[in-house]
Amino acid sequence: MTPPNPTPELHNQLTLWLDSYLQVQKAPADEQSAHNEKSTTQQLYQLPLGQLRVLRVVLAPLVDNTKNNTKTDIDAIRSAAIRFALRWKKRLLKQDKNNQINSAYVLILERRPAVDSDNLVQTPDDSHRLSAEMTSADTQHAIEYQSADANDSGIGLQVFDQQVWQMVLDTLQTPNDLWRLLRYHQAELQQSLSSTQLSSTQIDSTKPSFNFELSVLNQFMDSPAIYAQALTIDNALIKYGIQDAPNNTLVAMSLAQRNNEKTTKRIYEQMRQTSLLWHQLSSQMLSESLTAAQLPLWQRQLLSESLFSRHELIRTLYQHPSRSIEQQQAGYVVHQHSYESLGRHYVLIFYGRQQDGKQSRKTIAPNLATIAKDVSTRLPIAELHHVIVLGVEFMVEGVDTFIDIDLFIQPVTAMSEKERQLTRQLQRLNSQQHNQKHDGQANKVGLNKNAKPLPTITLSFNIPATKNKT
Repeated sequence: MTPPNPTPELHNQLTLWLDSYLQVQKAPADEQSAHNEKSTTQQLYQLPLGQLRVLRVVLAPLVDNTKNNTKTDIDAIRSAAIRFALRWKKRLLKQDKNNQINSAYVLILERRPAVDSDNLVQTPDDSHRLSAEMTSADTQHAIEYQSADANDSGIGLQVFDQQVWQMVLDTLQTPNDLWRLLRYHQAELQQSLSSTQLSSTQIDSTKPSFNFELSVLNQFMDSPAIYAQALTIDNALIKYGIQDAPNNTLVAMSLAQRNNEKTTKRIYEQMRQTSLLWHQLSSQMLSESLTAAQLPLWQRQLLSESLFSRHELIRTLYQHPSRSIEQQQAGYVVHQHSYESLGRHYVLIFYGRQQDGKQSRKTIAPNLATIAKDVSTRLPIAELHHVIVLGVEFMVEGVDTFIDIDLFIQPVTAMSEKERQLTRQLQRLNSQQHNQKHDGQANKVGLNKNAKPLPTITLSFNIPATKNKT
């Protein structure tokens, strides 16, 4: 599958998601030891599956037009950057191992246009030539250094060109997919290191890109790994009795992926679009007073969702206009489970249009915490860790449909299987003695007065109404 080429309008929105996990950005402690023709920045991202450490190095060679070569040898610049990154990784790897932190280490090389040493202006022709030379040599030298590095520590430094790294972020859009791609890339790199040198088709000095890294990205996107986690969770939900049969949409998508059908590109583009909507929706729930480094745990639950999870959640919203008039008037509830994390459960309450109805916004919105608490005690999932309740109201204004969303997230302490069994027995006894009311009402369970309530957030988000299923 060819990685997407987003339009400039979408580019910033598609790549800002990684900033949500940025914890630290600073210059390395021993920056003075770096080559004077490059600037360096290190970034620490706390992803859900592990810690990502990124070292960004800017390479800017000088061109001596009188000798038709670089004043500073290209190989020396590149080699110095990689050696510096390996020292950086070795120091942090020891620190992370001592603290039992699972980390990945990435070096990003950004090549600036070459500069005329006499006139201090960019020289496009020489710049293109040098960029091509450095790209081919970058890959060869990176392989050589990484071979020794991987044999020494078992956790190698992964080297990316800035443009390729940006393409990775454009393509994946979710933190867990990025983490899996890095693991996949490292395995492929290890395999290449253990065999002979990369073939000539993988290193093309005429193109300013890391062809090996692009090849690995394409392989990852074409592999069944894209849906592996979702299929695992789908099977677990059937085992727990949460659903009766496999998710038909997931089965169709995964089969298309496995069989390399022509529809895979269209399916993935569809998921990218719904992913963008979900990211926008989640981001607007973040208080403007908080920075990315202060991102609260509740929002990380939303942003850590996989592409398929986002697709299913947005699809549920899009299906609302196709519901019967009776359902829209009375209101209804849809349960969705995360296909990224077993134990993250969604309850989407579509408010009824009847102002004083049992499922109107006026009646339900004040009780979202009660509903979340009630659902958390009823779900027979031992791994349950969060119940996310979304109260959704649709409002039509002219040709546009607006939605207001109320949010409440209930953290759940995982129960043992024995505790779950006793809870279910108690529920059955209660149901025999009382008429069970609808889950959306959930007035039998009171609020925890000692718990600090999470904020209820309302936003307006424009989503064009459609009768087609996404």
